[in-house]
Amino acid sequence: MAIARFPTIVLDCPDPAALAKFYGEMLDWKAEPSEDWVDIKADYGQCISFQRVENYRAPVWPEQEVPQQMHLDVVVDDLDTAEAAVVALGATRHPHQPGTTFRVFLDPAGHPFCLCLS
Repeated sequence: MAIARFPTIVLDCPDPAALAKFYGEMLDWKAEPSEDWVDIKADYGQCISFQRVENYRAPVWPEQEVPQQMHLDVVVDDLDTAEAAVVALGATRHPHQPGTTFRVFLDPAGHPFCLCLS
């Protein structure tokens, strides 16, 4: 039996509304803002939260000067189409691409995330 359920991933960032807008549009999830915190939720219950952190320092990847701490992998049908869409939302393709079935990007706050074929 599980001890807990419905885990939420929380990302530190300098601007929760802006980062929630980025991920909300990418995933087509609805935003639920409050002061210094925004949740985005899927219709089926999954949630990602964004909290404001003063003096936020973006991760540096793949170097570890400022560790990435965590990253999201999201599944897409076509890497080229998905890349164009996330770049249009404000993502940046990372110059280091260690694989062929996924691509690494940085969200607008500098967190690495991957578009994956499976």
